[in-house]
Amino acid sequence: MFETDEDVIRWIHGQKKFGIKPGLKRMNWMMDRLDHPERQLRTIHIGGTNGKGSTTAFLRSILHEAGFEVGTFTSPYIETFHERISVNGKPIQGQDLVNAANAIKPLAEQLDDTPLGAPTEFEIITAICFYYFAKIHPVDFVLVEVGLGGRLDSTNIIHPILSIITNVGYDHMHILGSTIEQIAEEKAGIIKNGVPVITGCLDERARKVIRRKAEGKKAPLYAYGTEFQVSETNRGDFEENFTLSTLFRSNRRWTISLLGLHQVQNASVSIMAMELLNTYYSIPIDENAVFRGLKKATWPGRFEIVSKHPLIVLDGAHNKEGLESLISTAKRHFPDKLGTVLFTALHDKPLETMVRVLDRSGYNLVFTEFSFPRRSEAVDLFHLSNSLRKEWVTDWQTYVQQKISTLRSDELFIVTGSLYFISEVKSFFNNKKIHLFASHR
Repeated sequence: MFETDEDVIRWIHGQKKFGIKPGLKRMNWMMDRLDHPERQLRTIHIGGTNGKGSTTAFLRSILHEAGFEVGTFTSPYIETFHERISVNGKPIQGQDLVNAANAIKPLAEQLDDTPLGAPTEFEIITAICFYYFAKIHPVDFVLVEVGLGGRLDSTNIIHPILSIITNVGYDHMHILGSTIEQIAEEKAGIIKNGVPVITGCLDERARKVIRRKAEGKKAPLYAYGTEFQVSETNRGDFEENFTLSTLFRSNRRWTISLLGLHQVQNASVSIMAMELLNTYYSIPIDENAVFRGLKKATWPGRFEIVSKHPLIVLDGAHNKEGLESLISTAKRHFPDKLGTVLFTALHDKPLETMVRVLDRSGYNLVFTEFSFPRRSEAVDLFHLSNSLRKEWVTDWQTYVQQKISTLRSDELFIVTGSLYFISEVKSFFNNKKIHLFASHR
């Protein structure tokens, strides 16, 4: 039995040795012996290549403003492991994590003795999540973010009231497939019989797959650009304003604090979800709650402005589409700034295409590396780049400290490439170098 949450986290991370084992049999085995806690939850399932976390943040903020208690299951964490399981944005308490893990550990050990084999790290965390929200801290809604793909993801044992596929892009291709159609097939695997589906996907190849899957499951489909669409956008000071029309409401003006046109799309998906909760389940969400929730929604590591003077942005973009959105947002909101990008990424990512996006940005590029098992080497990233304004450093902490101390008012400093890297950078800022920011804010 565990006594501390540190013990729990060590045990969970120890399961990494079992790697990624797609499939639902192990999850069903554990849930069956717990009388299926996941079936006691009112869930919304959120999948997609990019935008899952931001969409979850919008949904959580709106539902909380409407007076509901909202649980979330997200990954990866940015600052503390406990963030992955939260209620109203507050991470699970240590003792609750211990209690939930003590219910799951005996099952994990029993499972290891069966032909199915030991559960993976993510399967254990998912099981802890379902047990926690069903047995320890019941809530009105649980927003469940897909871990990887969809069809064979351990979260896919739930039967949600809404399914959301934010978008489809190239990521985890060694597992999900090498074409958009193959990846979309995996993402669309979360579609359930008769359950309304919302997608923000614009790629017509992926939309065809999602549409076919929805029709096969008799699941009503609401697609961005068809059943709901944005007619006007404009940027404010550190905000986005947009006009949205849906099947149920025309030309409503909204404001969000998360920057980028991709966030307008994520917010639109979230608004559509609120309207469907009313249409299909008679759960009325007050329009003022939607407005307040959208405006208040924040999500760490997604174009997160950690300092305005000087201007410093952290963004966990970890694929081509994510980097394109990041650069587009930076150019849109800060067109006159001279940019420097500190970049690193995991070696199993599409590094060449990611570096090409950075090359086209016109920003100064600094390639680095960090202490993570699947990290890329700074010098290798440097040689992938065709930029004439590039360098590489291995000691990013020293570089960041020196860069921040000399940043001018006409400069923009972006740190990006991996949410795992952003997690390390935020820890560095918070625990060791916070004074660098305090003098500039």
